[in-house]
Amino acid sequence: MRKIMPFILLSLLFLASCNPNSVIKEKLNQHKEVALMIKENVPEEFIPQDIKIVSVGDSLTQGVGDTTKRGGYVPYLEALLEKDKSINDALFDNFGIRGNRSDQLLKKLASSEVREAVKEADYVIVTIGGNDVMKVVRENFSNLNLKVFSAQRRIYEDNLHGALTAVRNENPNSKIILVGLYNPFFKWFADVREINVIIEEWNHASKNVLMEYPNTYFVEIADLFYDEGEEILHTDYFHPNDHGYELIANRIFDKINIEILEKPSAVPVTAENKENGN
Repeated sequence: MRKIMPFILLSLLFLASCNPNSVIKEKLNQHKEVALMIKENVPEEFIPQDIKIVSVGDSLTQGVGDTTKRGGYVPYLEALLEKDKSINDALFDNFGIRGNRSDQLLKKLASSEVREAVKEADYVIVTIGGNDVMKVVRENFSNLNLKVFSAQRRIYEDNLHGALTAVRNENPNSKIILVGLYNPFFKWFADVREINVIIEEWNHASKNVLMEYPNTYFVEIADLFYDEGEEILHTDYFHPNDHGYELIANRIFDKINIEILEKPSAVPVTAENKENGN
């Protein structure tokens, strides 16, 4: 009997060590450790993120000329962003107001609604300046010259400085994208060649201002309207039509894709691209 007791005790200890609950618990712990290790090693770009975008500015942001009434370039850009594997949802706040000039943009950026949105924004996209140019045209219709445009441009530059500073004060880390100006006046002033020069000068001035601020980007769109002409203008011959807004969205997306997300441009496949070997 004395010999049997030690054997029984050893057997009980062995069985206790083989308790199914203990084995399951150990397996679960191992699984958690492996899952944690995998999660820590997965690059951030493989985990889709939500991004918040504030669109602010003039009628190009509001979407005047857009027959779908969905906000101009915004729905096209939203669709492009959400096709990107690194992005889950692109959440937009649209504060575009038809007719806004750069001085009015400053007032809009000072409102509590916009300030709160900017604080949370990953991107702030601005369209401004077209109505500043239009103001000069209206006030000097019978005597347009480079001098009057230059004076207004300096006011625009000061206001642009103010707008960028306002955004930076609310959110030091957001990416600011300024969409350039285009010449919509060729239908009205086909014989005034200087208009193209004026637009180029204003865009150049915008780029110089942006260079003074970190994480700022300029999107060139003037050439789209040189190439496409009336084909991408609304019936008012001033604002883009649906196709025009789509092309603007493509340019903004390319800027985000190449310079911010640092990925190669994804050129849409079209019949024209195929003929050109692209």
